[in-house]
Amino acid sequence: MNYASKYLENAVNEMSQLPGIGKRTALRLVLHLLKQPESQTTALARALVDLKTEIRFCKQCHNISDTDICEICNDTQRNKKIICIVEDVRDVMAIENTSQYKGVYHVLGGKISPIDGVGPGDLSITSLVKKVEEGAVDELIFALSSTMEGDTTNFYIYKQIEKYNIKTSTIARGIGVGDELEYADEVTLGRSILHRVPFENSLKVN
Repeated sequence: MNYASKYLENAVNEMSQLPGIGKRTALRLVLHLLKQPESQTTALARALVDLKTEIRFCKQCHNISDTDICEICNDTQRNKKIICIVEDVRDVMAIENTSQYKGVYHVLGGKISPIDGVGPGDLSITSLVKKVEEGAVDELIFALSSTMEGDTTNFYIYKQIEKYNIKTSTIARGIGVGDELEYADEVTLGRSILHRVPFENSLKVN
């Protein structure tokens, strides 16, 4: 593609690195920004810089936060003894939108996937096991997507904490096999949390 400006070309190249954004879409977005008032483009640039430099990860659950401890973990109305295990922050947002869950979360930061080079050591599993060891947990809810990687991760964590004899459950299969939590409608996801089943039962099914 022949660009009229190196600045335009650089902007398009950077924009096209975003997921799902090809060169043509990137060009359309960049040209749109070029037509906007400078103050609007500057505000967008500042927001992106702040996103990268100011956002932290909660020291307790690994959710994104503006402070060292996120709002959910700081909420005194939450049951800190019930922990919902999710893959990433999008799943936290999806479950929170249901307004059905009153416990806290533990964000793994991904799923075990040898083919992608992701092992247990790449995820925040150790800190989760430590919470269980310290007696800070009554129930773990496995809320990873029902894919091979999700099931593998669930099983790995289950084997790590099995000896502590705490309650483990998994969201009900109102969520279709292979579906990602973030795409589930709020009613279905909310019911899946409320009607969760013992994790051991899911092992027997498999």
